[in-house]
Amino acid sequence: MTRLEYGQTSEDACEATNLILLRRSFPGQGLLSNNNAFHLRVSCAAKPETVDKVCSIVRKQLALPETSELTPESKFAALGADSLDTVEIIMTLEEEFSINIEEDNAQNITTVQEAADLIEDLVVKQQS
Repeated sequence: MTRLEYGQTSEDACEATNLILLRRSFPGQGLLSNNNAFHLRVSCAAKPETVDKVCSIVRKQLALPETSELTPESKFAALGADSLDTVEIIMTLEEEFSINIEEDNAQNITTVQEAADLIEDLVVKQQS
């Protein structure tokens, strides 16, 4: 867990970070707990349009009906995907987003959100 003093920033804005704001930063504001600090969880998730596009690709690859509920937390395996289906999903994502997903990263993708987050990370790296 990264601890940051008020005013500092994380080098990686998309990495989940715990911020500790000390009482001296907000004297007399009544915002802090008994231990003189409160925790704020910061997380940068993929853009909704990226998640929607991943959902659309997963739905098409797995031949799911349009009415099937797909959320960012949807696990490929729970949707009926086997390892071959997952490889096909990854290949389609690579093609649609013009990215290259390394095998190590591909093996860690189990949900729509994980795929969308990785895609955005790779697109940002590709642009810089």
